[in-house]
Amino acid sequence: MPGFFFSHNSMTELNGKEDCKLAKGEVHKKKQKAFGADLKSYLKCMVPHIESGIKTSSSRNVMLSAEEVIQWSQSLEKLLASQSGQGVFREFLKSEFSEENIEFWLACEDYKKTKSDHLHGKAERIYEEFVQSDAIKQINIDYQMREATAKKAQDPTLTSFDEAQKTVYILMERDSYPRFLKSKSYLNLLNQLQTNTSK
Repeated sequence: MPGFFFSHNSMTELNGKEDCKLAKGEVHKKKQKAFGADLKSYLKCMVPHIESGIKTSSSRNVMLSAEEVIQWSQSLEKLLASQSGQGVFREFLKSEFSEENIEFWLACEDYKKTKSDHLHGKAERIYEEFVQSDAIKQINIDYQMREATAKKAQDPTLTSFDEAQKTVYILMERDSYPRFLKSKSYLNLLNQLQTNTSK
């Protein structure tokens, strides 16, 4: 699975004497245990969760409130307007293997704030990463839009990616967003915040 990091200790303890036990299957059990522990700590880091409340991972340490999380359910626009909302939604999309959508949308938002002398470099990067037919994080747009976006990216303006961004936004709004609102990650987060508020 991409994105999982394992502690140096858990990997090095599998070397040395443990190699001899491989035939007996003992290392496999240790490996599973280490993987489980690392997965647990990874998830704790990724899900912005704390006993006394929920904090975002931003440097400002903004506390999330139940009201803010309820607002996310009003529209995708409100969800994406919240930095915390972006983070939680991104994690949900990762679980569905479609995080390229929000990454592209965020890249376009950043692109719109770009100074004219940096437009060409950023446009090229966005095109190569998300738009071209063999892009690593290829977005789901039709052939005509891919071609039109490619032309606009060659002579970039601040609106070069607007059409593609709008298409990806609609895709998220109709497809991923409704599933996100019914997902365990969203409902558990909301439930936990409401429980903390009522304490």
